[in-house]
Amino acid sequence: MGRKNSKKKKQKQKQSRSTSQLVKGTIDITRSGTGFVEIEGLDTDILIRPGDFNTALHGDTVRVAIKEMKSSGKRMQGVVKQVVQRKRTEFLGTLQMNKGFAFFIPESDKPMPDIFIPLSSINGAKDRDRVIVRLLEWESSDKRPVGEVVSVMDEENTNDAAMKEIIMEAGFSLQFSDEAMEVAARIPDVISDAEIEKRKDVRKILTFTIDPVDAKDFDDALSIRKLKNGHYEIGVHIADVSHYLEPDTELDKEAYQRATSVYLPDRVNPMLPEHISNVLCSLRPQEDKLTFSAIFQLNEKAEIKQYWLGRTVIHSDHRFTYEEVQAIIEEKAGLYAEELLLLNDLAQKMRGKRFKNNAINFSSQEVRFKLDTNGDPIGIMIKESKEAHQLIEEFMLLANRVVAENVSKIKVNDKPLPFPYRVHDDPDEEKLVPFAAFAQKFGHKFDTSSPEAIAASFNQLLKDVHGKPEQHVLEQLGIRTMAKAKYTIENIGHYGLGFVNYCHFTSPIRRYPDILVHRILDDVLHNKIKADKKLEDKCKHCSDRERAAMEAERAGNKYKQVQYMKNFLGDEFEGVISGVASFGFWVETVEHKCEGLVSINSLMEYDEFRHIETDYCLLGQRSGKKFRMGDKVWIKVVAANLTKRQLDYEWVVAGELAAEKSEKEKGRKKK
Repeated sequence: MGRKNSKKKKQKQKQSRSTSQLVKGTIDITRSGTGFVEIEGLDTDILIRPGDFNTALHGDTVRVAIKEMKSSGKRMQGVVKQVVQRKRTEFLGTLQMNKGFAFFIPESDKPMPDIFIPLSSINGAKDRDRVIVRLLEWESSDKRPVGEVVSVMDEENTNDAAMKEIIMEAGFSLQFSDEAMEVAARIPDVISDAEIEKRKDVRKILTFTIDPVDAKDFDDALSIRKLKNGHYEIGVHIADVSHYLEPDTELDKEAYQRATSVYLPDRVNPMLPEHISNVLCSLRPQEDKLTFSAIFQLNEKAEIKQYWLGRTVIHSDHRFTYEEVQAIIEEKAGLYAEELLLLNDLAQKMRGKRFKNNAINFSSQEVRFKLDTNGDPIGIMIKESKEAHQLIEEFMLLANRVVAENVSKIKVNDKPLPFPYRVHDDPDEEKLVPFAAFAQKFGHKFDTSSPEAIAASFNQLLKDVHGKPEQHVLEQLGIRTMAKAKYTIENIGHYGLGFVNYCHFTSPIRRYPDILVHRILDDVLHNKIKADKKLEDKCKHCSDRERAAMEAERAGNKYKQVQYMKNFLGDEFEGVISGVASFGFWVETVEHKCEGLVSINSLMEYDEFRHIETDYCLLGQRSGKKFRMGDKVWIKVVAANLTKRQLDYEWVVAGELAAEKSEKEKGRKKK
C-alpha cells in the first residue's frame, strides 16, 4: 500500500513539474481546428484548444504551458505561450481589396486567419488576384497578422503554382529577404592577391568538374598528377562558401534557416542566392576559384599514404558531364582519358574495399522527367548510377571520411570537440525480423547475429537477387529496415557506408552542415578550437530541414507523375506491386515508374481480400488469390488527381491472363 502511495506521489510531482514550466514542441493543427503538441519525453501529446494557439500556425515550433489536469485519464491540455520558430512564412491565396487596405485569404486546409495587407505592400496586385504573401508580423492573437505580397501568380501556369505551393508547404521561402540580398550584394566578385597569398596555389595542376548536364552550381572539382615518388596526388576541391558567408549575417541566418537547397523536377529552390550558388562559388571552368581542399597521396592500390587539408585556389581546366565521362570510361578514349581512367580505377578499388568492410551495396534508380517549355512532362527517364557517378561518389566519400576522422581526434576539456557528424544507426530489429522471414520465402538466408553479419547478409542477398523478379521488392523492403541518416554531435558511425567517422564536407553550396564543417575544420587547422554549445540543436534543425526537402522533392515528383499519367486515362500497363495495406495495394508501372493505388473496394467483385502483414500481401478468402509485394500485375489508369497528387489504378484480370498465356507460348516455342 505504501509503495502504491509513493508511486502516486512521484507521478503527482512529475505532473506538477511539467505544469510549472514551459515545454517545447511542434504544433499539429487538425482541419477541425484543434491542435496537438508532441513533447520529447512525454508519453502523450498535449491538446491545445483553438483559443489557446497564441498566433501559432500549423507546423510551428512552440513553447507550451501545461494546464493542471482535472482528473486522471484525461488528455493533458496546454496553452501556447511563445512561437519559437515559424514552419513557414509564405502562403498562397487570394487578395481582397478594400478602401485603404487589402486582405489576403489563404488557400489552406489548416485553419488560419486572413492576413492584413497595407496598400503600400500589395506589389501591383489587383482585387481577386491569386498571390503569394509573406507574413511579416503578428504581435498577438487579438490583432490581425500583417503581411506583404511577394508575387502575383500567373493563372495560366498551374504547374508553377503547384511547385511553389509544394516548396512553401515544406516551410521553405521562395525568395530571399531584402536584408539577406543586401549582404550578398556587398560580397566582392574579385579574388584579391592578398587572399591568394594565404592559400595553397594549385592552379597549375590539371583540374576538372564532373556534374549532371543541367547543373549550374558546381560544388566540387578533382585535380590529378603523378608524383616523383610514384604516388598519385588527387585533390578533392570544394567550393569555399564559408569564406564568403560570414557567420551571423542576415544572409547566413537565412541560409541556416533553409539548411538545404530543394530540387524539384523543373527548378531548384536554392539555399543561397543564385549569384553566390551559380557564379561566385560555383567551380566554373577557366576561372580562378577559392576552395577548401582535401589533397591525397594514393598508391596504385588506392591506399592513402598521406593527406593535406586546407584552403586553396584552383583553376578548372574543363567541365565534364557524367555522360561524357561515362563514354570516355567505356570507349577508353577522349579528352583527359588517361587521367579519367586512372581516377576510375582508383575509385573502383576504393568501392570494392568499402563493400568488403561491410558497406551495403543498395542499387539506386532516379526518375527524371523530360519537360516541355511550360514544365509539363512529356517523357520519363530512369537514371542509374554508373561508373562516372561512382568515380565522383568515391572521392567525395573519401574526403568526407578523412575530414571527420581528422576532427574526431580533437579534444576540448578532455571531451570530443562538438562536430556535425553524419551518422547512420544499425538496422531496426523490429523491422529486420519480419524482413528476414520474408526473404527466407525466396530462399535467401539472413544472419541477424551482429551488425556485421546483417551487412554481409544484405550484400549477399542483393547480389543473389540481381535481375530476378523479387529484386525490387527485397531492395525496397531492405531499405525500409534501415534507420534514417542524420546530423548529430554523437559520433556513432555510419552503418550503411561502413565508416567509423563520417561527415558532410563536399556540398556547401546546397547543404548548411557542410558550411558548419568547413568553419570548425578551419578553426582546428589554425588551432583556434572552440566548442559550439548549440551545435546539437543546429544538427537537429538541419536534419529536420533535410527531411522536409526530401518530402517536397517526393511531392514534386508525384505531381509530375500524376500530370504525365493523365494522358493515359483508360490505358492498361504492366506493373509491379510496390506496397500492400489493409485498404489496397500500390502498383508501380514498369514502363514509367509511376505509382498508383488499387483500392480494395475495386477488388470486391472478385473476392473478399484480407491483409496478411507478415507476408506483405492481400489474400482472397475464397479463391486463395494473392497480391504480394513484388508480384507483376496488369492495371488500368482510372483517375489522376493533381490536387491530391494521387493516381488510382484498377486491377485488370484479362491483362494478367494474356501475359500468362504469352509466357506459356514462349515456353512451348523454346521446347
